[in-house]
Amino acid sequence: MKKDTLVKLTKNFEESAHAEAGVEYWMARDIQALLEYEEWRNFCNVIEKAKMACQNSGRSCDDHFVEVNKKVMIGSEGLREITDVVLSRYACYLIAQNGDSRKEPIAFAQTYFAIQTGKQEILEKRIGELERLEARKKLTQTEKELSTTLYEHGIDDQGFARVRSKGDQALFGGRTTIEMKKKLGIPPARPLADFLPTITIKAKDFAGEITHFNVRKEDLQGEHQITKEHEKNNRDVRQVLAKSNIYPEELPPEEDVKKLERRIKNQDEKALQNSKELPYNIILPPI
Repeated sequence: MKKDTLVKLTKNFEESAHAEAGVEYWMARDIQALLEYEEWRNFCNVIEKAKMACQNSGRSCDDHFVEVNKKVMIGSEGLREITDVVLSRYACYLIAQNGDSRKEPIAFAQTYFAIQTGKQEILEKRIGELERLEARKKLTQTEKELSTTLYEHGIDDQGFARVRSKGDQALFGGRTTIEMKKKLGIPPARPLADFLPTITIKAKDFAGEITHFNVRKEDLQGEHQITKEHEKNNRDVRQVLAKSNIYPEELPPEEDVKKLERRIKNQDEKALQNSKELPYNIILPPI
């Protein structure tokens, strides 16, 4: 996520917050706009999913979701009464978790409501970590789909492993997967991608996507043809990176994605355990 986008989203979310009795809360219709849901009825479906998640966590929905009626100005028609929902920070977090994290405002909200601080450097670090996890999941899906397609085109699991290894060698400037693991200090039994930085994970994913597309489009058959295709695509991606002086084999390893995922989950659970319930008799913000 670009820094200017992060600054803008932080400002928007902070300005939408209200406080009463020392407790922050948000109005659902404001969150709807911030998360870019066009239809209120569609957003209500997300709220209902969040309520179910709240119940499943052993908490009372009444402490985090409070339905209210309020009057709003509708053009020349004057005041009109509409339904809204007062949301605690925890409720907002659950709503964000039930959204599509590929949308930047939702990805931001998933972090913003979990870490309970608006400090930009903390938000930026967490969002970067989540983007790396998302990139790793995407690469896993791409390789799964590619493996299925290659099987249909005459390549078994061992053949797929060889094709992927040749692709790595092209991407990492001649270094094999085994050599890269040794260089980065990665256990032999662990996937190389679990320790790569986001940009390299995305590079591998992009090359894999191109290979998948061309194998189907050109009806490539057999290990020789498909290996040549995958090597070419990884070399091409490497050349794009090299134009920006980025060489994948020179980048340092990053935290094991499995440890990263556990750490984020534990941090979120600890923070959300301390989330405050909505106070009674909330005074709604003025029109």
